[in-house]
Amino acid sequence: MKVDGPDSIAVIRTAPSAVDVIVANIRNLISDGGLRVGDSLPTERELCERFQASRNTVREAMRILKAYGMVTVRPKVGATIIDDRMERVFDLFSFNTLEISRKSFTDIQGFRSLIEVVSVDHIFDNVGPEDTAALREINGRLRHVHTIPEASEIDFQFHLRLISVLNNRAVHDVYRMMKPVIIRIIEKGKSRQDFAEGTYSQHLAIIEAIEARNRISYQYALQFHLQLGFNNFDDPGEESA
Repeated sequence: MKVDGPDSIAVIRTAPSAVDVIVANIRNLISDGGLRVGDSLPTERELCERFQASRNTVREAMRILKAYGMVTVRPKVGATIIDDRMERVFDLFSFNTLEISRKSFTDIQGFRSLIEVVSVDHIFDNVGPEDTAALREINGRLRHVHTIPEASEIDFQFHLRLISVLNNRAVHDVYRMMKPVIIRIIEKGKSRQDFAEGTYSQHLAIIEAIEARNRISYQYALQFHLQLGFNNFDDPGEESA
């Protein structure tokens, strides 16, 4: 560590561990070798010889890659390349959102508002008759739901189809990642009747505003829909009292 003066900031760089090095080497092997999903990696012994590493180090590296959703390891078959990385993110997000307070409700719905409400001009520029037809078809399913989980899934699919109009893969993937917590928000305090009547009518107002290209009506209807249910969530202050 080197310090040049009293106002200097010392930067400490730590060398990567042996396992980190092997993880990086295997990832490079996959990308540089042109390997694809379904291809097999070299055997454990071959990886040890290739990277001059111990068997324990290679096994730990493979365990990490498995946790990343990049490989699967089966007895007598070895390591096969997969691509479940997004699923791992979904699982992590779901695990970290077991409880939802008013604060988290406000944060999550506020984020959704930035995507669905604020992007009104972009949505209106891109939306076509096939999009509104798809939204009407999805919304129509709410009239025939039998369970809250079924209705919640339909509600989520309505919003996923709406943001697909933006033609932005990153936004689409983020919504899929947020699905567990969005579903939990949708279900909170709802009944089957709420979905069959209230949610159906709210979605219909959104669709009609899109078809009329009525910017104000669209933003009002969607904002109202997203913020409905706020009082069904606990206040963090009340929880700690």
